[in-house]
This record gives sequence, C-alpha cells and structure tokens, in this order.
Amino acid sequence: MRLVVTGTPGTGKTTATDLVAEELDEPVVHLNQLVKDEALWTERDEDRDTLVVDLDAVRDHLGDWDGIVESHLAHHLDADKVVVLRCRPDVLEERLRERGESEAKARENRESEALDVILGEAVEFHGEDAVYEIDTTDRDPQAVADDILAVANGEREPSAGTVDFIEYL
Repeated sequence: MRLVVTGTPGTGKTTATDLVAEELDEPVVHLNQLVKDEALWTERDEDRDTLVVDLDAVRDHLGDWDGIVESHLAHHLDADKVVVLRCRPDVLEERLRERGESEAKARENRESEALDVILGEAVEFHGEDAVYEIDTTDRDPQAVADDILAVANGEREPSAGTVDFIEYL
C-alpha cells in the first residue's frame, strides 16, 4: 500500500509517522529530507527561506514506491490513502514559533491551515474517498499515530471535510 501523510508544517507528521513506521515495521520516507539529500529541487526561494521542490524528479526518484511517505508535499504523489494532519491555526503558529520559524513563515502556515489549503489540494488530486483528516490539536503523538494506523489497517472511513477551523477566521 502507498500511504502518504501530509499537512501544514507543524501538524506533527514526522513524529507520528516515525511511530507508525515502528508499529508496522515499515520504513518511512521523510520527503523533505530526501529532497535535500538527493538535490531534488530547482531553486531556493530566498524570500520564503525554502527550496522549490522538483516534484517530477521526486516521482522519478521514488519510482514505483510502496510504504509511507510524509511531507507537506506528499499529497502530490500517487497514493492509495492520504492522511491529512490538521491543527488549530493558533496552536500551529505557536508550535512553529517554538521550533524557531520566523514570524512571517509561522503566520503564512497559520493562514494556510485556516484556509484548508493542503486538504483542498489532497481532495482535488485524490478524491474524497482516499482522504482521511486527523486533528492533532492538543493530542499526543501516539494517539495521532494510532489514528494513522487505523487508516493503514482499513479500520477508519475516509473523512475529508470533518475538521473545521472556520470559527478561527
């Protein structure tokens, strides 16, 4: 099975997928690290302090992959199931600031989360029947990992559109 775990930076993807990988005894591809290690990017966006990922090069590098891939870009890959981790925008911004992100980057990601940007892209690319939302706000990583495992094991129904931060706006 090809399972991707995606979401706005700061939602808990890396921590949760590492726990899932241990449970399933399955390696996880941390796509952001792979992009850096294998130079799968086209340019550096100095204004946003980020790399512009070459998604075609990523797809070529992964080939006919199987397993778990996590990244805020993972939903751009072909997959059987797409888990979108979500977090209340104000909590997300606080998490990002605590890990040293700039105020501008934390604000940009807060706004992206409030507007369901990654969820919308995931549903557009994969369809509602392949997308599973998990709210990570105020939850420990093991509880999030357990929810991802339920998706992987077919014990959870698709749930695109169930997490709503409209009151935040």
